[in-house]
Amino acid sequence: MSPSPSSPPSPSSPYYLKASPLALRLNRVVGWLARHGLSLAGTAEMSVRGRTSGRMQRIPVNPHTYDGARYLVSARGHSQWVRNMRAAGGGELRVGRKVRAFTAVELPDEEKLPVLRTYLEKWGWEVDQYFQGVTAASSDEEIIASAPDHPVFRITAGPRTS
Repeated sequence: MSPSPSSPPSPSSPYYLKASPLALRLNRVVGWLARHGLSLAGTAEMSVRGRTSGRMQRIPVNPHTYDGARYLVSARGHSQWVRNMRAAGGGELRVGRKVRAFTAVELPDEEKLPVLRTYLEKWGWEVDQYFQGVTAASSDEEIIASAPDHPVFRITAGPRTS
């Protein structure tokens, strides 16, 4: 799955790598599996209300735990789900019949370093290609420099809805 930029990043436009057709098909399969109870390495299907349509939008995600808290990291940058999350302030995570509502708070860039490093340690095999050369082995300075390109949300689960 090679990334394809939606447009070249510029100082005025936020970083975002649009999913390739193959990645979109793979996301549909991973989302379908999560919806039907099969989580691949901890994946879940996230639903978040669309900021303009008001309809629930679904995408597979890699919920990440660091220091007892759970996070969602956008490897592809300032994607549509990130924009929707900012507007909605939360959503739902599903694996099979287990559906958990959550609230989300976006982390400031200066708090992202340990979350991004441990996320890359766990999920780098899948997401390194979206981090423009930054990996779990990168220096703190390199990860900090990439932080503005990768929104991170701390999520707090609510009661199970199903």
